[in-house]
Amino acid sequence: MTSDPTTTEPARYTVAVIGGTGPQGKGLGYRFARHGHDIVLGSRAAEKAEAVAAEVTERLASVPGAGKATGAANADAIAAADVVLLAVPYDGHDELVASLAEGGALDGKTVISCVNPLAFDKRGAHGRVINGGEGSAAESAAELVPGATIVGAFHNVAAPALWGDDEFLDEDVIVVGDSVEGKQVAIDLAASVTGRPGVDGGKLRLARVLEPFTAVLISINRKYKTHSGIRVTGLGGH
Repeated sequence: MTSDPTTTEPARYTVAVIGGTGPQGKGLGYRFARHGHDIVLGSRAAEKAEAVAAEVTERLASVPGAGKATGAANADAIAAADVVLLAVPYDGHDELVASLAEGGALDGKTVISCVNPLAFDKRGAHGRVINGGEGSAAESAAELVPGATIVGAFHNVAAPALWGDDEFLDEDVIVVGDSVEGKQVAIDLAASVTGRPGVDGGKLRLARVLEPFTAVLISINRKYKTHSGIRVTGLGGH
C-alpha cells in the first residue's frame, strides 16, 4: 500500500484476488485495477490466473492511470499483496482458507471476504444457515485466521455489472468488520466500484445479514431481468 498522509491522494493497494478467475473475482479485480490499484489474480493453477490477468490487462490498455494486473498461484498471489480478497464459492471455503493461511501466510494482512453461502432449490436462491444462525463465511474466516484482519464487503455486487462498461455502478458497498483500519481498506477500494467510499455497516457479525441478502437480489434480478444492487440513502454528502 502507498499513501501520503499529507495529501488527499487516495491509498493505492496491491490486492490478491483469490478466486480471481471466476466472474466475481475477475470483475472486482478489473474494477480495482481500472482505478489505480495493482491486482494479482490467484488460482490453484498459475497458468489459468495468468490467462485471465492477460484478459484484464487488455481491457485496461486504454485506461489512463490503471494499475497492473498479473496472475499467479494462490500462495504467490498472497505473498505479493498486502490485501487479500476472498471471492470463492462457499463449498470448500473453510478448507481453502485454512490452506491459504498455512505458515502464517495471511498474518498481518487485511482479508476481505465477499463469500456468499447460498443454496438453490426449486423455489430459488436462499441463504444457508451457518453455525446455527450465529455465524457467516466472514466470521468463519476470522476464526480460521486469527492473525489476519477480516472484513466483509462486496457481497451484493453483481458480477456481470462489474465486467460492464459503466465507469461506476450506481449502488453502495456495505463494509462490516471489527477493525476500523481493516474496514477503511475496503471502504477505499469500494470507490473503484461505485465512485464513492464504501458504507461502514458495523461489526463483522453483521455479515450474517449481508451474505444471505444476496439471495434477495438474485430473486429481484430474475423477476426484473436486471443486475440490482443496494443503495443507502440519508448519508448526506456521501
